[in-house]
Amino acid sequence: SICPLTCSQTGVLTRDIDNNTGNFFLDFENAKPTEAEKRVWEEVNEVLTEAMSVLQDLQSYSGAGEAIRQAIQHPNDEHVQESAWAAVVPLVGKLKKFYEFSLKLEDSLQGLLEFLTSSRCSPTQHLEQEQALARQFAEILHFTLRFDELKMTNPAIQNDFSYYRRTLSRMRIINQTAEEHNEVDNELANRMSLFYANATPMLKTLSDATTKFVSKHAELPVENTTDCLSTMASVCKVMLETPEYRTRFASDDTVLFCLRVMVGVIILYDYVHPAGAFVKSSKIDMKGCIKVLRYQPPNSVEGLLNALRYTTKHLNDETTSKQIKSMLQTVNG
Repeated sequence: SICPLTCSQTGVLTRDIDNNTGNFFLDFENAKPTEAEKRVWEEVNEVLTEAMSVLQDLQSYSGAGEAIRQAIQHPNDEHVQESAWAAVVPLVGKLKKFYEFSLKLEDSLQGLLEFLTSSRCSPTQHLEQEQALARQFAEILHFTLRFDELKMTNPAIQNDFSYYRRTLSRMRIINQTAEEHNEVDNELANRMSLFYANATPMLKTLSDATTKFVSKHAELPVENTTDCLSTMASVCKVMLETPEYRTRFASDDTVLFCLRVMVGVIILYDYVHPAGAFVKSSKIDMKGCIKVLRYQPPNSVEGLLNALRYTTKHLNDETTSKQIKSMLQTVNG
């Protein structure tokens, strides 16, 4: 159901399109869908609207730490046990919502990739002429890194869920009919457990979805997908390091948005490309991207540098140059 468009060779915003240089301005702030993009755009837009409320819920997620501590300290006090259970159940309802949202996100990403990687034009032309979808792809990456940053700094999530599961098994042993009062049955709890056990669960969802997309579409060369990702990384890097582009951002938040997107596509590329993002032959200018990151105020990008350090697949391979490794090791400078 991909629209049989042909891409024109030149675009309004083009600057020396040369393979994957990405020298054009991708309007992350104002891009509107064309007729051809509309159907996919509307489907993804619904998911992105929900993404906002997921982030708000996660941001305000304070956990049931105190109630759980009390319950562990007073194992025989029925009232304390009930209070802890009452505190944890609605929170697990939220965790279930986050997990189910990750499945919707996976579907959206696959829909966008289908459109942005089709063989009817080059990756650069796709991104340039389907800017509204490119922007949605960017918004998914932005959401993903933000979700994972919040999740990583909130130990309450795993503590609450572990307590919930322990209490559930205990209820089953003493034959209380816990299941029917629960939103989360055992099978779902197992899947949620795997999801939350990951340091960066949403990023893992996207990496798996992209890998799945590539194997599902065997008729598409894998380069269609990896070139789409490397071009996007390049576009973000060029926009961030080129004053004439950077001054076109209406909001300072767009800088952080671009940085998050750049890091997100690097990580996806590193998972999907057989040799990864860090090899010499990589189509992503890793040194340039790391320089752009290091040029920002440290407190705003430390989380992103950590994402490159700890959630990529090939950074520690022997094929990664010492220079790149040391650029990522240095804390200041």
